[in-house]
Amino acid sequence: MATARFLSRLSDRLCLRRFFLARESPARLPTASLGALSGPSSDHGPPYPARPKTRPTSTFSAAALVRAAPGPVKPYLRLMRLDKPIGTWLLYLPCTWSIALAAEPGCWPAWDMLLLFGTGALLMRGAGCTINDMWDQEYDKKVTRTARRPLAAGEISSFQSLVFLGGQLSLALCVLLCFNYYSIVLGAASLSLVVIYPLMKRITYWPQLFLGLAFNWGALLGWSAIQGSCNWSVCLPLYFSGVLWTLTYDTIYAHQDRKDDLAIGIKSTALRFNENTKLWLSGFSAMMLLGLTVTGINCDQTFPYYAAVMAVGSHLAQQIYTLDIHNPEDCWKKFISNRTLGLLLFSGIVLGNLQKSKNPEESTKPLESNSKEVNAVS
Repeated sequence: MATARFLSRLSDRLCLRRFFLARESPARLPTASLGALSGPSSDHGPPYPARPKTRPTSTFSAAALVRAAPGPVKPYLRLMRLDKPIGTWLLYLPCTWSIALAAEPGCWPAWDMLLLFGTGALLMRGAGCTINDMWDQEYDKKVTRTARRPLAAGEISSFQSLVFLGGQLSLALCVLLCFNYYSIVLGAASLSLVVIYPLMKRITYWPQLFLGLAFNWGALLGWSAIQGSCNWSVCLPLYFSGVLWTLTYDTIYAHQDRKDDLAIGIKSTALRFNENTKLWLSGFSAMMLLGLTVTGINCDQTFPYYAAVMAVGSHLAQQIYTLDIHNPEDCWKKFISNRTLGLLLFSGIVLGNLQKSKNPEESTKPLESNSKEVNAVS
């Protein structure tokens, strides 16, 4: 009997405890959820000892860098689009093509030049974005995708952005002064295109053409920085191939804003081509591949280069065939995939150049010097 009474009391206590726990659980669950969301700084810890969490490996990215920056600095980093590096890549890649093409046969491209041009591309892309936003801040306020840009949102003033622009251009000038005199003059000539491009969307349906002329100037500058002047039979076909490439990817990009641009009176090739976009893009791509082929022929490129050109053609065909111009998300994905395209071509140029034999004149120099020594001894 004593045992039965003990078991009865124990059962009653367990039932009461379950009842109170059931009543407490709705109040405790939000506390646990808030603790999980707010992280270690939260005043509310989990109701039970925390288990060791397996945190995903964090990958470095430009967007993460901007998020981690001090508050007053963030608007300036966003103004230069540091959180969206695809534009810097698209400006930089034609430079890498030209630098790699200008390398001596059988040699790797000059790594110091690749680094200098990478720094210059980052600064000039930032300067171009700053100029663009200064011209377009009133338009940007009316477009959903651009309304949160620092100038449009009022996070920084026009004067502050002008001072920031001066700083970027000053640093870019320091990079330019590291090159030879020919390249300094050639590089300075591109500044007019950088300044007038944002105005073109008010004047013509072909602002993407002017963007291409500005964005691919590195195809001329890279060669001249290595060789001291331009070989126009190589540089011009490469430059115009880059312009056609920009017409392709920036038309795809412009389709994201087609409705807003039409409403506020901004012009673009997306509006000009409309439903015929794929036909136009196919024509641009075909001419780009032709220009790249002429470039390869004029600088005696080898099989890896032409294999890369074929891969570029396949990439462009896939982009255009699967493109949905009415889906902004798809347009963005196709646009950013052009970084892969540019890297494919750069790899082909490097491998093609490595497969080239050394310059015959250089290879005969040791033989000539040896024969002179033999003659001197005899």
